[in-house]
Amino acid sequence: MASYNIFLLVLVASGAFMILEANGELSLSPTHYSTTCPNVLSIVNEAVIEAINKETRIGASLLRLHFHDCFVNGCDASILLDDIPGSFVGEKTANPNNNSVRGFDVVDDIKARLEKACPGVVSCADILALAALESVVYLGGPSWKVSLGRKDSTTANITAANTFIPPPTSNLSGLVANFSVQGLSFKNMVALSGSHTIGLARCTSFRAHIYNDSNIDSSFAKSLQQICPKVGNNDTLAPLDRQTPTFFDNRYFKNLVKGKGLLHSDQELFNRAAADSLVEKYATDQNKFFKDFAKGMVRMSRIKPLTGSEGEIRKNCRKVN
Repeated sequence: MASYNIFLLVLVASGAFMILEANGELSLSPTHYSTTCPNVLSIVNEAVIEAINKETRIGASLLRLHFHDCFVNGCDASILLDDIPGSFVGEKTANPNNNSVRGFDVVDDIKARLEKACPGVVSCADILALAALESVVYLGGPSWKVSLGRKDSTTANITAANTFIPPPTSNLSGLVANFSVQGLSFKNMVALSGSHTIGLARCTSFRAHIYNDSNIDSSFAKSLQQICPKVGNNDTLAPLDRQTPTFFDNRYFKNLVKGKGLLHSDQELFNRAAADSLVEKYATDQNKFFKDFAKGMVRMSRIKPLTGSEGEIRKNCRKVN
């Protein structure tokens, strides 16, 4: 029955993605800035590499920013908008983002460089898409073509951020539902979860998993309990991939097969259910993982873009014009 329900959700995802195509994604193009800002790729690349060289973790943070942006009303840079007391509520204080998402200063730096080179041309939404690509590639992962031409939103939706971004407590059916509503397939979901091969997570995100779950390697759980007690140390960090947390590879999936997923939602992908075979495939075939991850990123980056007369090109990524 569980497999049947997942199959139905994937069918829903296919229909949803067809609708997304009609809503502007076909207006995007890798050559969108070829005449208006021909150096956009090199400018973003240089800024991202500088940022990662200062702090390796920032690569994972930039990838996560793009993911959290796209899952809330599409890839429109709404996540970058600051709150304005009394008049505007952004998404930065949503539960999945508050004291968690980061990399905003790097985006500001990229935007400043682009405004100097080609004022008012490159959107903040496109910056997020390109920064995610450059981060993955620089950390050893696959490359993909980023279609460009997104506009920036003039609104944000904290309710949608609290609803559609999968929490670390998600079970498999919850993950499938969250990805399906975005037009992403079951395979997309598993492959994109592999982004957890880089980066860190807070104690508050994995505490329940290491104390309450039975599908976790006992020695792995005990080692984490040393830094993450049942009470306190909420912000203590642990690598999502203990072996190579700053290198993009397939180690994340190898860890899942051994019961060493850091988050409950991670280990749900290998828990005697529908995702097991795909996890095993990625654990033994890194090229297959890279190929499917790249396809998933292309598809995710095209979720409900604002194009044409919709949205705007923000001068400052933190506020509307």
